[in-house]
Amino acid sequence: MTTSDRLDITSDRHGAVPEKSGASGVDVATTEQAVVRKATVAGAIGSFVEWYDYGIYGLLVTYLAVNITGDAASGGLFLTNVGFLISFAARPFGSAICGYLGDKIGRKSLLATLLVLISGATAAIGLIPSHSVIGVAAPVLLVLLRVLQGFSAGGEVAGAMSFVGEYAPDARRNYMMSFIAVGSFVALMFGSAFSAVLITALGDDAMTSWAWRVPFLLAVPLGYVGFYIRRRLEETPHFTALREQKTVARNPLKEALTSPRHLRAIALTIFLPALNGPGYYLLFVYMPTYLKTSLGDNNFSMLRALTVTAFSLVAIAVCIPLMARLSDRIGRKPVLAGSAVAMAVVSYPMFRLITTGEFGLACVGTIVLAIAFSGHAAVVHTVLAEMFPTTVRYFAYSIGFSISTIIFGGSAPLLMTELIKSTGSNLVPAFASILTALITLAAVAFVRETKGRPLADR
Repeated sequence: MTTSDRLDITSDRHGAVPEKSGASGVDVATTEQAVVRKATVAGAIGSFVEWYDYGIYGLLVTYLAVNITGDAASGGLFLTNVGFLISFAARPFGSAICGYLGDKIGRKSLLATLLVLISGATAAIGLIPSHSVIGVAAPVLLVLLRVLQGFSAGGEVAGAMSFVGEYAPDARRNYMMSFIAVGSFVALMFGSAFSAVLITALGDDAMTSWAWRVPFLLAVPLGYVGFYIRRRLEETPHFTALREQKTVARNPLKEALTSPRHLRAIALTIFLPALNGPGYYLLFVYMPTYLKTSLGDNNFSMLRALTVTAFSLVAIAVCIPLMARLSDRIGRKPVLAGSAVAMAVVSYPMFRLITTGEFGLACVGTIVLAIAFSGHAAVVHTVLAEMFPTTVRYFAYSIGFSISTIIFGGSAPLLMTELIKSTGSNLVPAFASILTALITLAAVAFVRETKGRPLADR
């Protein structure tokens, strides 16, 4: 089957898969559907591995503070959260380098390599000697490994989304790409559940002493599985077509940053995902630490905090594919706008429920927030991928989204910890959520509807 055949199938104008058969009598359409499914599975599993590795840092941040900085109080948490922020500062470098290479040499091999990098860095965190053994070298090693994690994560999101998007049929692109987002939330759910099991089985003292290392070391087998799956896939049909037609961008960086059209799209890529920062990092990654430290240890143990987060993760993992299907039917903009409005409306009352310190009310609050946020989580990355042509998609999407994550997401845990301490208000995350929801809503007005449109190659 030729590249043109593949493009005819996966990029049909109306997104439908044509009835075609090869000379051998094999149904080419069925074969292509199987390839699309494999690409989707590879993207979702890779996302699971990537964000399990990245997410458990936030889930186990209090144990890291004790062991790596020698202090669980605010000073230790501050240093640990700085490690969180530094990893995001490394993202643009990963985005620029990986995006450039991805648009020059292809998506497949690069994405497999990124899994090795982040899994190795994560496992190495689990091997850092404690502060009592090597002193200040412990936090220094942590920061260096977080930089490596941030570098690889900077190239992962746009690469994985572009990879699946360039395989998916137009009419179901958002639905197929949504499973990458599902993979990231399932990874956090798995990390929360695994951490909760360890805490229950071994106790908080054992977790503080040594068991906190186990989830980090699990990155090794998970990374191997993701690497194996990604290496077995072919390059995307869109990029293969560019290569065969000899139209691959000579310098994706120059092409993206000197085109007014691409620069406008990159600006949107910074502001459209504003809600993603508080939505993802506050509601799911930072939430266990928020419940345990900001509301007081008497309200939530780490086990109860992880359980609250697990309920919200189940809710969003179920809702994301539904919202993606809705987007493929009625359009990207209505779903994005609806989610932003919902988050602006429910954030304050739901955080009021969470800050009561009651387990049941906290579960209700986080679940409602997860449902409200699911429309954004399901759709935003599809829109970002659809903004750019294949020639610069990886680089331009990566760099814009990384800058957005630094501004609205990477500083979230550190900023929330400091603002809560300085203001004395546990409702600071609610106001952050409302503000970023309004920024996203304003950006939606400048987005062109892309539902059902073929991906541009140049």
